[in-house]
Amino acid sequence: MSSDHGATSEHADHAGHDPAEIDKHVRVYITVFIALMILTVVTVAISRFHLSVPIAVTIALFVALVKGSLVAGYFMHLVSEKKLILAVLALTVAFFVVLMALPILTHSNGFWIPEVVVEQPHAAPGEHK
Repeated sequence: MSSDHGATSEHADHAGHDPAEIDKHVRVYITVFIALMILTVVTVAISRFHLSVPIAVTIALFVALVKGSLVAGYFMHLVSEKKLILAVLALTVAFFVVLMALPILTHSNGFWIPEVVVEQPHAAPGEHK
């Protein structure tokens, strides 16, 4: 009988979550899921508007940033992590931003693809274009 008592106390130690706490977590996950679905609809709606490309890309990237933050924060449990993990994540994001900005900073015209100038051949004397 003592082995049964040990097993039940061990089970009680692992089952430290009461139903109200589990319901709270499930509600958070469902809320985040609904927010992700709404933001997906917003992304599709943005693509249907006839916005200029820089504005459309800016809005789409902002929505993607919000969606990525929700996924990382709640589904990857970063909202409850220690400060060291968050500092490493912030440093990673900073390096990512620098690497993405590097091509823009290294070209004088701000574009990744350089402009190619094609010269027209000179017409021979007496020929008309």
